[in-house]
Amino acid sequence: MADPRIIDITLDQQSIIWRSADVEQERRIAIFDLLEENYFAPLRAHEDGYAGPYRVRLSTQEGRLVIEIAREDGSPLEAIILGLARFRRPIREYFAICDSYFQAIRQSSPQQIETVDMARRGIHNQAAEMLMERLEGKIELDFDTARRLFTLICVLHIKQ
Repeated sequence: MADPRIIDITLDQQSIIWRSADVEQERRIAIFDLLEENYFAPLRAHEDGYAGPYRVRLSTQEGRLVIEIAREDGSPLEAIILGLARFRRPIREYFAICDSYFQAIRQSSPQQIETVDMARRGIHNQAAEMLMERLEGKIELDFDTARRLFTLICVLHIKQ
């Protein structure tokens, strides 16, 4: 019986050099929300018909995103590798708007916070759509899952 969802997700800690308390909070929320509700269905058929649930590990290697997919018992199924060149701009824009958002929360009016948050959501939504397009034919996922995965991809790109 198919169970197309992620039950565990980890990030390669060696890919991450540093993250602020705000970024760490975003990571925790993205993982919590992702595990609470997601749709994640790799499209490659497996000999035994395995169709979930999945354990996923995200890492970056040589400028590429590596999505390692394993069975519930942890045995590996496949790895999907995506070039990240097309994501550099959305990641950079997302970091910039998040910085503005975190600053606004601390010192701006509710209306200014809402304006920055709307811009942040717009960038996030566009990046999630791009991720869905790049995974087309490899993994089927819903929009909310793509948004949360994009957040985690951004966390992998913090190098400061």
